[in-house]
Amino acid sequence: MSEKKYTAAVITVSDRGYRGEREDTSGPALCRMLAEKGWQVVYTVIVPDDFERIRAELLRCAEEIKASLVLTTGGTGFSPRDITPEAALSVAERLAPGIPEAMRAESMRITPRGCLSRETAVIRGQTLIVNLPGSPKAALENISAVMDALKHGVDMLMSGGSADCAVPADKAGSTKPSADAWLSEAKRQPDADQVGMYLIHNGIVRATARKKVRDHDDSAKAVVGMHFSYDAEKAEQLITETRQMEGVYCVKVWLNEGLLQVGDDIMMVLIGADIRPHAVAALETLVGRLKKECVSEKEIFAEE
Repeated sequence: MSEKKYTAAVITVSDRGYRGEREDTSGPALCRMLAEKGWQVVYTVIVPDDFERIRAELLRCAEEIKASLVLTTGGTGFSPRDITPEAALSVAERLAPGIPEAMRAESMRITPRGCLSRETAVIRGQTLIVNLPGSPKAALENISAVMDALKHGVDMLMSGGSADCAVPADKAGSTKPSADAWLSEAKRQPDADQVGMYLIHNGIVRATARKKVRDHDDSAKAVVGMHFSYDAEKAEQLITETRQMEGVYCVKVWLNEGLLQVGDDIMMVLIGADIRPHAVAALETLVGRLKKECVSEKEIFAEE
């Protein structure tokens, strides 16, 4: 995937910092972390604890600069001038409550006062806005708790308007996910009300050789196992391209890896689309391309 989408802006909210009475250390610390994680910081600014100034900068970042991620630091406590969350909520089109929940949970592991932080996370257009505390230590602790998930969140925002539930293919040794759990999760997604059909493909290792099935070669030996592997980067590419197919709102893929036996699962794919033809087309296309372009299947045959 292109890294150009991973752009970020950092807004420091501090009366004293704005007046030059205190050095801003939180903003630069966040910029360094973002750069280390592969984000391109395209804008930074310091503003006072003023509702309209904060709101204006959030709108600038989302609508003019079009940053994928906006981090604010400061103004999330109980002080009368701590109004950063309210400013963020004023520009919100959708909420992302799981992000602050995860951050507060991490803070509570460090200090009982972590529950007093009022940070929020919201979405405006294709921009994710996340509030963080004002101290460098707390800001870094909070963002570290969710940093690895944020790129996937941005991927979802940038996926052609389909807020789906696609996930990276899992690596070796993982347990096949529950189809019921996948469906339950999919039905909680923002665009679930647009889905008229979910289809699941569950591939397994069979005893009949591909050569016998495809070429009708009766001399082919029975299969007793398979060496199965895949290209994770290619799998992500195929997932992204499937999301962009007509009528598709949900894509999830799980792939196994390693030495497998007959009956073992090799993959599971979930597609959610508006109508049956779109669901069928997306499922057939994705499974076909995974097999042709992504996975390696080396059958192990029975001894003569």
